[in-house]
Amino acid sequence: MRIELATAPGTPERPNEDWASVTLPASGQGGTLVVLDGVTPPEGDDGCVHGVPWFTARLGGALVELSGSRRDLTLPEILSMAIRRTADTHRDTCDLSHVRTPQATVVMARWGAATEAVEHLVLSDSTLLLESPGGEVRAVLDDRIDRLPRESLRTHASADALRNAEGGFFTAAADPAVSVRAVTGSTPRAEVRAVAALTDGASRWVDMFGAGSWAECLSLIRKEGPQGLIDRVRALEKSAEERTAAIRWKLHDDAAVVFAEL
Repeated sequence: MRIELATAPGTPERPNEDWASVTLPASGQGGTLVVLDGVTPPEGDDGCVHGVPWFTARLGGALVELSGSRRDLTLPEILSMAIRRTADTHRDTCDLSHVRTPQATVVMARWGAATEAVEHLVLSDSTLLLESPGGEVRAVLDDRIDRLPRESLRTHASADALRNAEGGFFTAAADPAVSVRAVTGSTPRAEVRAVAALTDGASRWVDMFGAGSWAECLSLIRKEGPQGLIDRVRALEKSAEERTAAIRWKLHDDAAVVFAEL
């Protein structure tokens, strides 16, 4: 089994709010990957004294521990339990009802022995790639935020009205019930050769810059490693900055990539 991961902050002046981990059982069969993209709040109050990196570290740690120790639970059940556990750690000090309380996108994959399935869960705009033995690549996406009218996300107030709300988009924050909103499924282990998880700071190689397909993205990760993909994204960002002064998107975003060849 080959496993590689890399993560990098968008800028050195800000902490990296992405979180990534892979765990393998003592038996050597199976494993779990977890990738979180912490949602950067706008300047101002978010009701929490801790911050996004604190939140992603605790939620990620709970997801890894539960996905490995509770094989009897589904991934949505694990996400629900991990959100509740994380919320309980700061319920007494923070306002968890605040719409901008620390939150994150989630990608999870869990696989067992060769005869078992590869389970997956995606919540919000990070990406999971599943590669078949023949080289076909399927992207598992939660595209609800992409289907919203751009004008509805133009201001912080309009985005807040759609955050974790019916008809809007969903992230892992303080409500365990959000787990039922995740995109989930399973694939026979024999039909999956490799998996890759990308936060949107890395997936922009495909979905923002159009530098290649999802299959070409996974091929690049296999050849150059997760850091190679991040480096290519940074080069594209720099080129875009040099071509125009009117950047309408976050120029550099935190990026995380996990690759596992099963």
